[in-house]
Amino acid sequence: MMDTFHYALGALSGGLVGFVLGLVGGGGSILAVPLMVYLVGVPNAHVAIGTSALAVAANAAAGLVSHARAQHVKWRCGGIYAAAGIIGALVGSTFGKMVDGNKLLFLFALVMLLVGALMLKGRGNPGNPGAECNREKAPKVAAYGLGSGVFSGFFGIGGGFLIVPGLVASTGMPILMAVGTSLVAVTAFGLTTAANYAFSGLVDWPLALVFVVGGVVGSIGGTRIAQRLGGKSGRLTTVFACLIFAVAFYMLWRSAAAFLSAS
Repeated sequence: MMDTFHYALGALSGGLVGFVLGLVGGGGSILAVPLMVYLVGVPNAHVAIGTSALAVAANAAAGLVSHARAQHVKWRCGGIYAAAGIIGALVGSTFGKMVDGNKLLFLFALVMLLVGALMLKGRGNPGNPGAECNREKAPKVAAYGLGSGVFSGFFGIGGGFLIVPGLVASTGMPILMAVGTSLVAVTAFGLTTAANYAFSGLVDWPLALVFVVGGVVGSIGGTRIAQRLGGKSGRLTTVFACLIFAVAFYMLWRSAAAFLSAS
């Protein structure tokens, strides 16, 4: 059981993740697990993953409401993508629980390097305007959803950095619509992963709550600053990608050291 100080660190961590999400968009939630482990001090990597999955799902649901009001959500596409992805998230999270915690963190760090590279590559991509999700595209949308779900469930992340380009690639929808629509899948994947981990007793419910509260507050501040900065989002994305690289290398060092000392 954690004390008040560590729960305060949980709220701070949620605030940092929410701030980054509001400032630069998708990808911010990938910081949730390393913050849970290395800042808050959650000793079990699986509890950190299960708890962060629940927190990310809640924050994504809150963001979905805002995007829905702005009519940035294509519900048909989001539903198909999420339905297929839920199956993938269930499979991925089940296998994730079977992997040793240190090995899982090591693999997670490798994924962070991939995320950073994808963010740098796609920072100027506007997407294809005017596209819709029709019956012909449904199988492709479902295939992308299934793959993203497995990835998201295995690592306990929202997976927005995969879902957004997946929606653009499978439907051709504008990037803004893809960001809003992706939150349908992020919410579904996170809840599926969290439920699977909760079934095994691997969710810290009070920590998830303070993380969500911190995330809501942080996202408000990040969104306001992003609106003031306007066209400088590409530069912010570059800075955030560099931050991801730094955290990933730190995780590689810590998890590799722990694995070597245990062997």
